[in-house]
Amino acid sequence: MSPAPSGEQFELRHGDQLAVVAEVGATLRAYSVGEREVLDGFAATDWADGARGQALMPWPNRLGDGRYEWEGETHRLPLSEPELGNAIHGLVRWRSWNALDLSPSRAIFGLRLFPTPGYPFLLGLTIDYELGDAGLSVCARAENLGAGACPFGVGFHPYLSVGGPVDGAKLTLPAASSMTLDERQLPVSTQPVSRTSLDFRAGRVIGDAVLDTCFCDLERDGDGRVRVTLAGADSSVSLWMGEAFEYAMVYSGDTLAPARRRQGLAVEPMSCAPNAFQSGLGLVRLEPGATHLAEWGIEP
Repeated sequence: MSPAPSGEQFELRHGDQLAVVAEVGATLRAYSVGEREVLDGFAATDWADGARGQALMPWPNRLGDGRYEWEGETHRLPLSEPELGNAIHGLVRWRSWNALDLSPSRAIFGLRLFPTPGYPFLLGLTIDYELGDAGLSVCARAENLGAGACPFGVGFHPYLSVGGPVDGAKLTLPAASSMTLDERQLPVSTQPVSRTSLDFRAGRVIGDAVLDTCFCDLERDGDGRVRVTLAGADSSVSLWMGEAFEYAMVYSGDTLAPARRRQGLAVEPMSCAPNAFQSGLGLVRLEPGATHLAEWGIEP
């Protein structure tokens, strides 16, 4: 029998919750509670279209021309989004990750990212998925195993679902600012959302709004977490972001294949801004031997 396009499948269960993580990319392929799909994921017979459920390291989002300067040297990465001239979503989402530790409700995956043209650094990466009473929690760790400091960023790309098109769903997003992006989806400025169509702080129905927007100046709850909530007529889901995540990309899926468009809302926690390898916005300087930790989760 041929393997699934996304490799071996790992099921996690807790009560009536079920999450499925795929070997390729350590990708969160599916998450449900009872009969309700919390994520707009993909089938085991498919692959992760639209970066669906993928982990984005060592940078999320886009890097213009695949080019950046680090420690006085110019580095160039392959243009994985050639139509816009960008390198997009890092280097690990199509790699085979190793299952390091498995239990009924928890799975830890690991990958050693060796130096490659354009990113000549050595990282030890792990992603820990766990189901509990409060929902799904995810912890990503990156350790610099090399001899010199390296640039680093992390993001994830889940599509939240409330069982139908996003048009009728209410989005609550506690962000005070958003970024204007150019025709290549690279940031050119930041501005307040107050009195604009991008102000979702009090909660607002998405309607026909086309979202492919980076939000920043995120407002945190008393526990230090940012919560983004999508609510439909019969259900709601919240995605929370720990302190490592300072940006949230929100995408309504309008450029996906027709059957996929606006069926789920991508809410992408990101530790840095798009094009951070050039701008430095949110970019982590990971020193030799240092570890970066980033936590997020879903409360269904």
